[in-house]
Amino acid sequence: MARRLTFDTATAEDLVQETLLLAWRAFGQFRPGSNARAWLFRILMNEFRGRARKMQAAVTSAPLALETDSPGPPSRIDDGIDMAQALASLGLEHRTVLLLGVVEGFTCEEMAGILGLPIGTVMSRLSRARQALRKHIEEKMPCYMRARGQAQ
Repeated sequence: MARRLTFDTATAEDLVQETLLLAWRAFGQFRPGSNARAWLFRILMNEFRGRARKMQAAVTSAPLALETDSPGPPSRIDDGIDMAQALASLGLEHRTVLLLGVVEGFTCEEMAGILGLPIGTVMSRLSRARQALRKHIEEKMPCYMRARGQAQ
């Protein structure tokens, strides 16, 4: 999750290490019987936001080429690169809820707790994130969609 938020392995490792240090320091505040994983993700998201506020710098990623010289359906490696680019095209709010919900498997209620948002906002952002991801894939990768038999 940290790597997908920061787009940089070293920064992600620092973020995870700081998250674990903060969790260790605040372990007395953890409520037994609650979701420890969600608690850690909330600390991670708070630390990520705090760093972003301090730095006020936009995260950039290198553009990836969509065209390939090889005819035929895309390979699994191409799928991963295309999906990484599609995720990177989303805004931080949408990418965050999509990663927490789809990749990490948190429920909308858990995501609301992690992000400190109302559940309706989380559900709305998740829906919009899925729409934006679908639209990006359809617009940027029409041959990808045709190869998968999903283009309309």
